[in-house]
Amino acid sequence: MKIDEVEQPGFILKDSLLEEIRLYWNEHIHDLELAKHPVGSKGFFADLDEYRFDKLRYLPEVVDFSGYADKRILEVGCGVGIDLFRFARGGAKVTGVDLAEQSVDLAQKYFAHHDLEGTLQLGNGEDLEFEDDTFDMVYAHGVIQYTANAKKMVEELRRVIKPDGEVIMMVYNRVSWLNFLSQTLGVGLEHEDAPVLKKYSIDEFKKLLENFSSVRILPERFPVKSRLQSGLKAIFFNSFFVPAFNLVPKTITRNTGWHIMAFAKK
Repeated sequence: MKIDEVEQPGFILKDSLLEEIRLYWNEHIHDLELAKHPVGSKGFFADLDEYRFDKLRYLPEVVDFSGYADKRILEVGCGVGIDLFRFARGGAKVTGVDLAEQSVDLAQKYFAHHDLEGTLQLGNGEDLEFEDDTFDMVYAHGVIQYTANAKKMVEELRRVIKPDGEVIMMVYNRVSWLNFLSQTLGVGLEHEDAPVLKKYSIDEFKKLLENFSSVRILPERFPVKSRLQSGLKAIFFNSFFVPAFNLVPKTITRNTGWHIMAFAKK
């Protein structure tokens, strides 16, 4: 077992907005409130994995986590390592970077619990410390919308990917069912209090990715029953909205998915 730990005490970013983002995510571990076991325990990570892939049922269908054996994979904004762990378990040579020390520390614990190899370190996705053409695949799921300069991050993801590699990204869809519920019924969005939260239309996301040679766009994440809501909102959402929405053919609702996935070639 090998866990590469990069200690960077006092990791402070020169960009004031990026520093604000770092401080926010150090205090807001994604999906933390859904865990039933102590933070950092083996059960804690199992809780987060179960919840994430119940909520994001589409993800293993569109991302082949076991299909990168012996490939070099970088995840930017790896958080506590839930997705990166699946790539590593499938035999990939993984590197994860994140602004938040707490996330990197927990990701290291997660890998150690399962005796998995990985390089997990602090890093700024807008200024990656890797050479050009380093990785076979770069993964940034739910990260671009929270950074200070999205264009700069996207160009960094493109820079470090090999010429025949792929970058897999996800942003939130401004023209989506969930954004509609948020604006009309006050349904809360996860981390809507973050220093930066930008939502994109499909065309806006394509524009952001214009320097890639090819881009495949796939809107995903349609309603499933939520564990986050409570009271009347939960009854309406889980008992009425979710069943009704899923009766509508996907040919009609496809472009309203909350997540816009992109699979881009350099």
